[in-house]
Amino acid sequence: MAPIPHTLIPFLQSQSQNTLTRLYQLPSSCLSIYRLLGPLERQLVMSLLWLESSVPPSVMAGWVIREGKQLYEGALSTLSRLHIISSPVGKLALNSTFKTSFRQAITGSGTSGSFGVPAEPDDKHPPLAVEGLDGYALERWETILHYMVSSGTGQSPTKPSTGVLYLLQRSGLMISHRGSPLQITSAGFQFLLHSPHDQLWDLLLQYLHMAEERKMDLVEVLSFLFMLSTMQLGREYSTENLGVSQKAMLEDLRDYGLIWQRRPTSKRFSPTRLATTLTSSSPPLPTAAGTSTGPQDGFIVLETNYRIYAYTDNPLKTAVLNLFVSLKYRFPNLVVGSITRDSVKKALNNGITADQIISYLISHAHPQMRKNNPLLPVTVQDQIRLWELERNRLKSAEGYLYTSFTSQADYELVLNYAKELDVVLWENKAKRCFFGSLHLLPITPALKDV
Repeated sequence: MAPIPHTLIPFLQSQSQNTLTRLYQLPSSCLSIYRLLGPLERQLVMSLLWLESSVPPSVMAGWVIREGKQLYEGALSTLSRLHIISSPVGKLALNSTFKTSFRQAITGSGTSGSFGVPAEPDDKHPPLAVEGLDGYALERWETILHYMVSSGTGQSPTKPSTGVLYLLQRSGLMISHRGSPLQITSAGFQFLLHSPHDQLWDLLLQYLHMAEERKMDLVEVLSFLFMLSTMQLGREYSTENLGVSQKAMLEDLRDYGLIWQRRPTSKRFSPTRLATTLTSSSPPLPTAAGTSTGPQDGFIVLETNYRIYAYTDNPLKTAVLNLFVSLKYRFPNLVVGSITRDSVKKALNNGITADQIISYLISHAHPQMRKNNPLLPVTVQDQIRLWELERNRLKSAEGYLYTSFTSQADYELVLNYAKELDVVLWENKAKRCFFGSLHLLPITPALKDV
């Protein structure tokens, strides 16, 4: 089974060859894209990187066992659509621009400055410590999520910037009905259950689409994100060498918590952990920060009686749990609740699936829970899925009910015609009636008198 590609890969594949070639002129972009590729794609790139001549496809195919042929062809297709691999006269080779830049990236050669230009030391204003950057990134990111999860509850959390609110609305995560305050959508509820890394890229993809509409240079926007992902955490960088579109991005990225600046007009900036982990597998948020005194990666204990104990005092984590858990008690570092039919039904009505609930419980299970096999009680998992099936027993559809036929022959004539059009959703021969979908039913001359 082929691995699921990173969410940015399809977006890059949709770009023109000219756009990608401009992007590949920067070593930091090549290194970042390499990190986003799957294991097999990375192996193929490294196999071709130091070859000075192209390779016949038959030679490449000789490296592959029969069982891996489909995966190999899929990897070649991915690299071809990214224009990383070219096929000159029936042979395979790396794109010359990508090859040159990627060699520079991994050998440290070249003078392009695509990895950022470190700012000169300033004794009066030393760089913000890593702990301070982590706290800043966490505060900005949780402000966005907490605003989403608290919409419509009557609470008034800190409001994100206008640019962030526009992006949330543009991405379909929140919606405003005729000037009313923004409300979270079904997609927004599902978004809250994703990992921070997936959440960040979901928003950045929408930002990339929005950047094209704002007439920003897409290559500059992408290259700046890739540049940030290769920078050193805790170090300050100069803004002097940034392009016009990249300087315009500074304000937006401050709002998302990706960069920190002492003042909006400052000529230097520091990337936060949200930025430096964009193309890596490291967690984008600190594992121990903020006000929470309990474990951050695993804080949920679930019992067979559907009772949940969440060892956290983080308001955001509590609010997310409240999406599908009936909360009973709150203590300084502990929240107690139960998974009930009503709480799961509320989550399902908001677009959250049973699998997403189970996945969230698994990914945030307390270390003590991870000693269990299976990790979550099977009875609880089955019951959550049964509640979802219970909700899906009935399906609604708009259409027309055909009834009151004067004879069996008339009924069968119209019914057979409707079946030919494949619009029959339900029928009852005993009562001479059937229900047809809205795609229906052009009345032919043969049926006018029925």
